[in-house]
Amino acid sequence: MDIEQVCKEINNSVDALDLVTARKYIEENIDLLNSKGHYLNKNARELLKVITDMHNSDYKQLQRNELAIINTINAYATKFDLRGLKLLVKENSQLLLREDLIPYFNKDAKIVLEGMGAISKH
Repeated sequence: MDIEQVCKEINNSVDALDLVTARKYIEENIDLLNSKGHYLNKNARELLKVITDMHNSDYKQLQRNELAIINTINAYATKFDLRGLKLLVKENSQLLLREDLIPYFNKDAKIVLEGMGAISKH
């Protein structure tokens, strides 16, 4: 595909809010799009900027098991099941040290984990 066709597909995907397809096209052609980004509409350029920044930084995408652990911690904190929460914190202490995961916790989990000293207070 040539650059104009790729840009047209990305623009159509972004306009249709099909961000998964747009991201796939952007990641496959990121070097070309960084030099020819003026073909993209404003929303597509913003998505290109976000994806480029993620690739340039130390951003590490969450794995499925990490998301499952976070969801379980949130569920235990909502139910106030401290026994299960302590067990999860003990088994997954390295996961809780990552600062980029804190926004994924709900308010209950943040309060309980801060009280336990598992995450730092903000």
